[in-house]
Amino acid sequence: MAAELQQTRYRVSGMDCASCASKIDKAVRRLEGVGDVAVSVAAGTMTVAHEKALTPAAIIRQVKNLGYGIGEVSRGVRGTGNAAAPTDGENPNHHSHAHEHAGDEAWWRTPKAVLTLTCGLALAIAYLAGVAFPAFESWAFLLALAVGLVPIARRAAAAARYGSPFSIEMLMTIAAVGAVIIGATEEAAAVVLLFLIGEMLEGVAAGRARKNIQGLTDLVPKTALLVRDGETVAVAADGLAVGSIILVRPGDRVAADGVIAEGAGEVDEAPVTGESVPKRKSVGDTVFAGTINASGVLRIKVTAAASDNTIARVVRLVEEAQEAKAPTERFIDRFSRYYTPGVLVFAALTAILPPLLFAEPWNDWIYKGLAILLIGCPCALVISTPAAIAAGMSAGARRGLLMKGGAVLENLGRVTAVALDKTGTITMGKPEVTDVIAIGRAERDILSLAASLEQGSSHPLAMAILQEAKARKAPLPPAFDAEAIPGEGIAGSVGGERVFLGSPLAAGRRTQICENVSTKITVLNDAGKTVSVLLAGNTVAGLIAMRDEPRPDAASGLRALRGRGVLIMMLTGDNRRTGDAVAKSLGIRARSELLPQDKQQAVRDLQAEGHFVAKVGDGINDAPALAAADIGIAMGGGTDVALETADAAVLHGRVQDIPDMIALSRSAMRNIHQNIAIALGLKAVFLVTTLLGVTGLWPAILADTGATVLVTANAMRLLGWRPQ
Repeated sequence: MAAELQQTRYRVSGMDCASCASKIDKAVRRLEGVGDVAVSVAAGTMTVAHEKALTPAAIIRQVKNLGYGIGEVSRGVRGTGNAAAPTDGENPNHHSHAHEHAGDEAWWRTPKAVLTLTCGLALAIAYLAGVAFPAFESWAFLLALAVGLVPIARRAAAAARYGSPFSIEMLMTIAAVGAVIIGATEEAAAVVLLFLIGEMLEGVAAGRARKNIQGLTDLVPKTALLVRDGETVAVAADGLAVGSIILVRPGDRVAADGVIAEGAGEVDEAPVTGESVPKRKSVGDTVFAGTINASGVLRIKVTAAASDNTIARVVRLVEEAQEAKAPTERFIDRFSRYYTPGVLVFAALTAILPPLLFAEPWNDWIYKGLAILLIGCPCALVISTPAAIAAGMSAGARRGLLMKGGAVLENLGRVTAVALDKTGTITMGKPEVTDVIAIGRAERDILSLAASLEQGSSHPLAMAILQEAKARKAPLPPAFDAEAIPGEGIAGSVGGERVFLGSPLAAGRRTQICENVSTKITVLNDAGKTVSVLLAGNTVAGLIAMRDEPRPDAASGLRALRGRGVLIMMLTGDNRRTGDAVAKSLGIRARSELLPQDKQQAVRDLQAEGHFVAKVGDGINDAPALAAADIGIAMGGGTDVALETADAAVLHGRVQDIPDMIALSRSAMRNIHQNIAIALGLKAVFLVTTLLGVTGLWPAILADTGATVLVTANAMRLLGWRPQ
């Protein structure tokens, strides 16, 4: 029989990347009695399934030994299985509690920031001391180096002790100690400071991401109007029970997933589905938490608890997708597993074997062994890749192309399929008037009558009509007795004439629509357009068609993507007719009427076909798909959550920026490959000349310094990158 395991969830601070998660995972798994470990960098949490004999204190001690902060969040009991699975004993609210506190601490108070600032201050004091007392310069820089290096070396030793011997901390320790041995103490201190600055910035970014992902829950109101015994009472939204009836007034956000029990109105579902136009909802229709009631009083029967509503599920989907994403390990960390121990072993063998086996002079071969150790010093390699990545990211940022880290810049060039959201990504995100069809009157008169009725309305379709009327300089006479008719349209008197503007169905109830006009309405609907019918008296005076139109650069941007051999698919929450019409006009494939989880599944389907997928979106409804994709790209003007969930962002909101970002990635990767070839090539040349006795210690130092200068200069060329 499987042993019963205790499941404990912890909040971990200072964990900023996949490398951190890997070290923690390995260390905790080495403890006796641990069944499974699930570490989430995105959530800043760790869940451990362990035998009861293993206390949480032992787990906390193991993680603290690695240099991370940790605190217990919740505890439960369950059988063996996946540590990430929920337990009966776990309070669902604890999950969000972990998020509330992750990253709340001011960045300059974090241990990494304090260490970085202290090291920087020590380096400045050492420089001043060297100027004032030249005889003590080397000792001053050695003390400054110790301030930053001792904590790094301790972490390297702890990681080695718990299963990660060749971590990036170990690499930095070896590089710094090697620099001290060759007398470059100042250089060693500066390299350590730069390493600490990089780690600190990584921590700030990770903390912000955690905080903003949880900001999704702010969409759901904190209170709800509960209908009880014929009266309404304000209660906490997270305490609503399934089956409760809540009242939602016009303008209010819906506090829970549910079904309309009474009333009818238009509901803006853009936060959840991305639908660009509010949907008409009536009794029996489903509504989602976080959506906005645009009109009409609704009584809603709650169908899901707060911990399982649509927004809560989106949060979980984002976290799960980020946990499941295959981590791109830092290049240096990966390379050092083989390179660093290889260099150490080769240098030792060079110093020892010739004297032992062939009675060669010890002094000569120890000298050559030390030279090889200097040649093998990874300083040039340590700087070559980050320099190219930093230059590439800077060049992109100046053009509004933001990438969150080197792994993103590296992987963008591998993209073979791009899935784009429609509303706000391919399109402008708001309907525009596309057709004004006058029947017996001038087009300008039709716009004038319609816009007069819509004055003062903030409905997206009304705004489109008013914008078009303004563009065509149509007069706006005052409308009298104007009234909105829920679910139908708006009516009023303009210039002594009774006018109605509404849906074809509502117009059909008021007058007979001839076959010719009906055919025109059908053609417009088939093109994915929303049609409003204008009645003057009891006669059809005209039709106004509206649609969320593609961005001006959409067609050229998508052509550029196809030119790079990339498959394109549009994913939208809009109805199939609208989605197909926009896709057809741009010559791309489309999948419509998708909820957040459907978009995420569509991304996974592309991945299953062997594609390396980039997902581009701007809304909260895109967050799970952005996280599930190999690369998530947020469009400018998008929600904070989309920007934080995504791996990259295009701030100017141009479709053309997507192929440009891929082109920048490919340029950066070419530069990185050149840098690696320069660094390793020079080392290979001097390795041979050292073994032959042609060069010694000083040329070995120059080889490493020269390689560093060359790769840095080559990387800086990327600062001049321009889109083609």
